[in-house]
Amino acid sequence: MPHHYRLIVSCPDRVGIVARVAGFIAAQNGSIIEASQHSDLDVGRFFMRYDIQSDTLSAEDFREAFASIAEAFEMTWRLSDSARRQRVVIMVSRESHCLVDLLYRWSVGELGCDIPCVISNHEELRSLVAWYGIAFHHVPVDSSDKAPAFAETERLIEAAQADSVVLARYMQILPPDVCQRYVGRVINIHHSFLPSFAGAKPYHQAFERGVKLIGATCHYVTEDLDAGPIIEQDIQRVSHCHTPQDLVRLGRDVEKAVLARGLRWHLQDRVLIQGNKTVVFS
Repeated sequence: MPHHYRLIVSCPDRVGIVARVAGFIAAQNGSIIEASQHSDLDVGRFFMRYDIQSDTLSAEDFREAFASIAEAFEMTWRLSDSARRQRVVIMVSRESHCLVDLLYRWSVGELGCDIPCVISNHEELRSLVAWYGIAFHHVPVDSSDKAPAFAETERLIEAAQADSVVLARYMQILPPDVCQRYVGRVINIHHSFLPSFAGAKPYHQAFERGVKLIGATCHYVTEDLDAGPIIEQDIQRVSHCHTPQDLVRLGRDVEKAVLARGLRWHLQDRVLIQGNKTVVFS
């Protein structure tokens, strides 16, 4: 059977990168199934994502043979096996709409990942998760001392061998050491069009400001609250006739769609982080 890989590259921009990489793949009897490239002229950096098929070349041989090219072009790069399903741990509190949407998409094969468990600081969604045959872990968070809860949460994530973590309306702030340990691997959905209306009750903040557009933001989690690299955003038009409750209702639809797109692109290696920004080959 043919092997399918994804080659992800970021490096200083210069002439000859595409020719050298494409020539290498051809010399290895490989085929480029999909190619995405972007040059950031402001910072002089080049980004690349290739879907590759090869009948003979193993991942180990590819990495060994490609190392000299990567060194010559000062590449930050990785090669992933497209057939390997990533393991995604979902964290949630009481709001169920994002979790319900992700579990449905997972159940019909849309996300192409495994979900070993769901972690929650409340019990309300246990039966929903159990219906899908997924392990549910209740880890209550004591507001006066959150450290034990986060230590247990981190233990569960490690035990699940998670490649990525999704905060599907998990209404707790992860401690800095957890953010640092899983940098570029924790995805959050914020019910606001960041950077506006960060923090609690953004729809109520938006209502008080009289906005005409509301939105949602899928982003990577960093130590700075709601300020990590943005993966995806979308909006919904509203008017003076809408109440705060209407904004919440309309916002839920935007949130779940934005989170699903962001997670799918992340799982497909379509998101490349550059500083506090992203290149998304969607």
